[in-house]
Amino acid sequence: MQSPRTDVRRRSSAVAAWLRAFWPEPISVDWRERLRVVAGATVGILATALLCHALGTTASPAWPWLVAPLGASAVLVFGVPASPLAQPWAVVGGNTLSALVGVACVRWVSSPELAAALAVGGAIALMFALRCLHPPGGASALLVALSGVSDPAFALYPVFVNSLLLMLAGLAYNNATRRAYPHAPRPALAEAAHDADGEALDAALGAVLARYNQVLDISRDDLKALLEDTQLQAYQRKLANLRCGDIMSRALVTVQRDTPLAQAWALFREHRIKALPVVGATGHIVGIVTPADFIRSTEPETGGGFDVRLREASGWTRTPGEDRPQVVGQIMTRQVRVASVNRHLAELIPLFGSTGHHHIPVIGEGDLLVGIITQSDVVAALSRSGAA
Repeated sequence: MQSPRTDVRRRSSAVAAWLRAFWPEPISVDWRERLRVVAGATVGILATALLCHALGTTASPAWPWLVAPLGASAVLVFGVPASPLAQPWAVVGGNTLSALVGVACVRWVSSPELAAALAVGGAIALMFALRCLHPPGGASALLVALSGVSDPAFALYPVFVNSLLLMLAGLAYNNATRRAYPHAPRPALAEAAHDADGEALDAALGAVLARYNQVLDISRDDLKALLEDTQLQAYQRKLANLRCGDIMSRALVTVQRDTPLAQAWALFREHRIKALPVVGATGHIVGIVTPADFIRSTEPETGGGFDVRLREASGWTRTPGEDRPQVVGQIMTRQVRVASVNRHLAELIPLFGSTGHHHIPVIGEGDLLVGIITQSDVVAALSRSGAA
C-alpha cells in the first residue's frame, strides 16, 4: 500500500503535468520566416481589402466589403501554407459554404441562439463531408447567423469574393517566397511508396492515424516525409558512431607466405570466402590473396579466356607442375589497404562503393590483424541500423 506522502507526491506530479499542458510550445521558425508570414498576411489582406472595397460601393453598400473571418484565413494561408486547412479549396469552399449554412439557419430557425449553434455545427459537418475543413468557416457561419443575414447573395459577396482574392494573393506570395502553394507531396515520396519499406511505412502510419482518430493540421504525405527524415537523421547518427571493430568478422581464416596454393584454394572452397589475409610469424598482415590472384597467375601460361583460366586455377587442387607457382607468397597482393579497429565505418563506405574493394583487413594494437570487413558485413550493419 502506498504511503500518504507518496500518494500526495503522485497527485501533485499529475496536477503539475496537467498545468504544463496549458503552457504553449515554442514556435520553431526563425525570424525570417516570421517576417515572411507577417508581410504576406499584411499584403494579402491589403490587396483583398482594396479590391473588395472598390467593388462594394457598387455591389451592395449595405454589406461589409470585408468579413472578419478573413483575418483567420490569412493566418492559415500565409502562416501554414502546407496545412490541409489552408489549401485553396478549404479557404474558398470552407468560407463560402459555411456562409450558406448560416443563411439557411437564419431563414429556418427563429431562435437566434439556436440558429448560431446550428450554423456552426452544420458548417463543420458540411466542410467534413466536402473535404474543405477550414476553421474560419465556422466563424463565417456564426457571423451570418448573428448578423441575421438571410440573403444567399451574401455568400457570393463579400464571402466568396474575399476568400477567392485572399487565396490568389496567397498563391502569388507563397510561391514568390518559395513556399509551395497549393501544397503538394514531394515527388520522392511517390517513388518510395512502391518499395517494400515505403509500403511498410504507409501501412504503419495508416494504422497509427486510425487509432489516433483526430484531425491533424498536417497532410499524411508531409507527416510521412517528416518520419522519413527523422529516420534518416537517426540512421546517420547511428552510422556515424559505428566503428570497424563493431561490425568486422573476427573468425579469421588466414594463410602464410609458404602456405601451398593447393591448401589455400581448398580454404576458399571450404569456407566460401573471397579473400585470405596473409600474415607473418608475428601476426602482422603482409599481403592478401584472392581467387583473382589465382586466375592472374594462370594467364601467362594459358593465354586463354576467363573460363580457360578458371579451369587452370582449379588445378591447384591437384598436383601442380614444377613451372607453376607453388606457394601463396608467389601470387599474393603485397600492397593491402587496411583499416584500424577504431576507424569510423562511414569512412570505409566510399572504398567499397567506388574503388572496387570487397574486403578490408582490420588491424588493432601493434598493427596486428584482428579482423576483416566485407561488403556483406557493411550491408548487414546498414540493415541493422535502418531497422533500429
